[in-house]
Amino acid sequence: MSKHIVVFTGAGVSAESGLKTFRDSDGLWENYPIEEVATPEAWKRNPELVLEFYNLRRKQCMEAQPNEAHKLIAELEKYYKVTVITQNIDDLHERAGSSNVIHLHGEIMKVRSSVDENLIYPINKWNLELGEKCEKGSQLRPHIVWFGEPVPMMPVAIGITQTADIFIVVGSSLVVYPAASLLYYTKSGIPKYLIDPGEFSESVLREVIHIKKKATEGMRELFEILTKNVWV
Repeated sequence: MSKHIVVFTGAGVSAESGLKTFRDSDGLWENYPIEEVATPEAWKRNPELVLEFYNLRRKQCMEAQPNEAHKLIAELEKYYKVTVITQNIDDLHERAGSSNVIHLHGEIMKVRSSVDENLIYPINKWNLELGEKCEKGSQLRPHIVWFGEPVPMMPVAIGITQTADIFIVVGSSLVVYPAASLLYYTKSGIPKYLIDPGEFSESVLREVIHIKKKATEGMRELFEILTKNVWV
């Protein structure tokens, strides 16, 4: 039986494909205050602005291409059972070839009913407009987990993390909760790797091998380690 690798990815993976990280040090996302575009209150107050903001995200996603880090993560499936758990809302992991991807914070290439969260639809255009409704007659909204909303895939992600034989974090600052807590649900004693150029506390780095590089360079190094002397 192949060992199970769980790869937890954050904005640093998609950044190298040209997609901006969701929040800079000034609390803005490409000049938009988070509170104005990524909360249920913002949607009630100004749905047009929220749609405009996510339309831009969707357009950028459609124009972006998977980078080497995405491709190497997908390539690991030739050697291991691999589950990707991502904080990212883009579909670059899927386009790179990863076959088992869990999106904790939703998916930009899907929309859903604003009254029934189980009514989810793919969207194959970049612009979603006011007046576009689901079969129940409610306005469609981005299929995104906003600040202040529960993270419905978190229990699933925890359960999968607990089965990991190897746990890898790529391109995450590990500051957005509850997602960042996944590291602490791993089995004791398994290999754990963190690929990110940032600084981390001693509590985070305990029993973790820190590859202090950006996603593509770090994944190149780790791929070499993980596939050396592994029979396909």
